[in-house]
Amino acid sequence: MKKDILLAAGLLLVSCLSAREYHVSPSGSDAGEGTQASPFRTINYAAQVALPGDTVTVHNGVYREWVNPLNGGESPDKRILYRVAEGEKAELKGSELVTSWKREKKGKGVWKAVVPNTLFGAYNPFNEKLYGDWLWSEHTYHTGDIYLNDVSLYETTSLEKVFTPDTIRSLRDPEGTTCVWYAVVEAEQTILYANFGTADPNRETVEISVRPTCFYPTRQGLDYITLRGFHISQAATRWAAPTAEQVGMVATHWCKGWIIENNVIKNSRCNGITLGKERSSGHNLECNDKRLDGTLHYIEVIFNVLRRGWSKEQVGSHIVRNNVISDCEQTGICGSMGAAFSEIYGNHIYNILAKQQFGGAEMAGIKLHGAIDTYIHHNRIHRSANYGIWLDWMAQGARVSSNLLYDNLAPDLFFEVDHGPYVVDNNIALSACSIQENTDGGAYLHNLFAGDVVRYDDPRYTPYHLNHSTEVKGFRTITEGDHRFYNNLFVGGDDAKKKYGLSAFDASQWPVVAADNLFLGSAKPMSGKEQGWVMETEDPNLRIEETPDGVYLISDIDCAELAAFKGKPVDARRLGVAKLSGYPFEHPDGTPFVLDKDYWGKTRSGQAPTVGPVETLPHGNRIRVW
Repeated sequence: MKKDILLAAGLLLVSCLSAREYHVSPSGSDAGEGTQASPFRTINYAAQVALPGDTVTVHNGVYREWVNPLNGGESPDKRILYRVAEGEKAELKGSELVTSWKREKKGKGVWKAVVPNTLFGAYNPFNEKLYGDWLWSEHTYHTGDIYLNDVSLYETTSLEKVFTPDTIRSLRDPEGTTCVWYAVVEAEQTILYANFGTADPNRETVEISVRPTCFYPTRQGLDYITLRGFHISQAATRWAAPTAEQVGMVATHWCKGWIIENNVIKNSRCNGITLGKERSSGHNLECNDKRLDGTLHYIEVIFNVLRRGWSKEQVGSHIVRNNVISDCEQTGICGSMGAAFSEIYGNHIYNILAKQQFGGAEMAGIKLHGAIDTYIHHNRIHRSANYGIWLDWMAQGARVSSNLLYDNLAPDLFFEVDHGPYVVDNNIALSACSIQENTDGGAYLHNLFAGDVVRYDDPRYTPYHLNHSTEVKGFRTITEGDHRFYNNLFVGGDDAKKKYGLSAFDASQWPVVAADNLFLGSAKPMSGKEQGWVMETEDPNLRIEETPDGVYLISDIDCAELAAFKGKPVDARRLGVAKLSGYPFEHPDGTPFVLDKDYWGKTRSGQAPTVGPVETLPHGNRIRVW
């Protein structure tokens, strides 16, 4: 016994002694030693030599490169850590500077720059069309972009429109903009035309996206990597359909156990972070193979990824936390099956699809397929031109909890063809539409829903799984219903054509149970059922106030008045079993579900919890929510 202890201690000591820290600085050289005194020049060079247990510390500067790691870690305790040095700022960019712009005499504000195609290598984003399954656009756009002082211009569809631009109005530019660009790609060079308005590009910072990603291993299965504290931006990312290889500015490539934390991720042509699938299981199948429709193609993809190791032991279990993600034109975070068993929390996501030049079925602040046992909580998501959080197919065991969603143009929450069990609790959803769903087997608990609720039937067959597993148990069409609504606060709006509250579930095929919900204003319960309290004359007129010290929810009603409405505790016994899958509501570790915390993580009453997301409501009409 003593010999075994000494051996283990010796192995631990050897492991600690063998771990190295490599330093990277713009003043360094890749011929250096990687020490603080003799740092490497590029992060990617350090990524070729770093081994499990090593740390790559990156110092002040701008790094225009694609980091393509050679190795991953060995375990949660023996990772490869990429971090920014304490108190410093390291920018990882998918772009290059363009200078020496020439003014065009023909048009006011129009300039031209010529760049050699050698700048791009094998991937010229100004010649690379945005393309893929479920991408919808009446015009052809490209993966490239031009940035003036870190703000992207709008691609236009002809050279003539650079000189005589149409005013483009969008979520980002509601008053309109004429700052646009167009590219002409020739054999040896690419000619860029841009209308910078009143700005002189030679006196400002102008960059063009060049690389398809910023941090992405081309090798699969590089597990246990941590990426911490970087400013990552301006990559020419491709459209990431769930039937395609998904490559964002940061992408995990079908592996396990990454931690992506405390980064600022901005200005991706399509996606900020992708946790999605690899290419060999299918790549834009609906576009390239017309023998099947998209649903059948995706069913084939599911079995393909299962044959390629989609399991808890090999894929997923990532942590994505405390990042600021903005100005991405497809998603802030997306993942087709690779986000299973993951935790996504503390992220601030905004300005998604804000330019609104193209659309599609895969656009949201967070968009996941196969969110099995995935925990999404305490995120702030706003100013998305599409959904806030969208869980599409196989959100079994998923939990969406304590998120703040507002000012999104599409529903805050969308659950599509999921069979449950899944839990939605303690969320504050304030956009015009709170929920869209065509699912069964959900539990909606202690939420504040201030928008309408949209539901519809869906004839598609989609899978459900063995409990806490990726293994498929069966397939079934969605039979609307089998939901539970307990202790929610519904607020009705002033659009008579919309359904606020639970009235949308009058037509459900399977039973929907509801109790201890509070309906204010025009919000209505289901017909003919006792579901809580109805107060038609009370209109809180909810709105958001953003200040430097936080985000506040403003109401015309004293918040403390709502504290009088008490529900009953919610646990696995009360929630029962999801009808189709046959499984109870559990935590990912298999223990019975119990809802004992509120939006802020404070303990709820075990006998009479307060209706809505916050357990202890203060006096006044202003409450901090972020």
